[in-house]
Amino acid sequence: MKVKICANRSIEDASACITAGADIIGVLVGQEHTSSDFIDKETAKSIVNFVDGRCDVSLVTHLKNAEQIIELTKYIGNNIIQLHSDILESEVEKIRKSLPDVKLVRLIHISSDGKICTDYKNMKYVDFYLLDSFNLSTNQVGGTGLTHDWNKSKELIEMLDKPTFLAGGLNPDNVASAIKLSNPYGVDVNSGCKNELGFKSSDKVKKFVYNAKNAK
Repeated sequence: MKVKICANRSIEDASACITAGADIIGVLVGQEHTSSDFIDKETAKSIVNFVDGRCDVSLVTHLKNAEQIIELTKYIGNNIIQLHSDILESEVEKIRKSLPDVKLVRLIHISSDGKICTDYKNMKYVDFYLLDSFNLSTNQVGGTGLTHDWNKSKELIEMLDKPTFLAGGLNPDNVASAIKLSNPYGVDVNSGCKNELGFKSSDKVKKFVYNAKNAK
């Protein structure tokens, strides 16, 4: 079970994730929707330098312009890009051609009642899918703390032709149940591992990684 801890805002956050055994950490740069988790590219670069290959690093971005995303990736040094927007496939093609060794994670939004709200069948450039909740009332396309119907997630995961991460409202207490029910390739957590200041809680991260890795 692959475990991604998203929205790392500091070297201390990244250190907690590495210590806990996370496979991937996420840094959020390039904001267009509501979120308190975005950082500047300089902070993201310092996190990547600190990680120094000890785990994968995913740039999570709302941006839809290929050149901006390519420029950010080359500067930051991440080896994964999570396209957390309804970016045009022609722009994704530019990213793929410019950065052929960088893996692409494509977002599929699922409503709380299990409705698939993304036209994923027209996505041509995909290494991994990510199933996530969203909240229209707050303009949040991720990090909502909201779960969706994991039975529907399971059905979609079985249909998709690429490894798929499950996200949306996961936390240390429910991640094992989510894995057992939906059987994803990996899990992704943001708000479920935060402390009261919005940074990573090392205890929550440690418990999340342990429970995810031992779910089966």
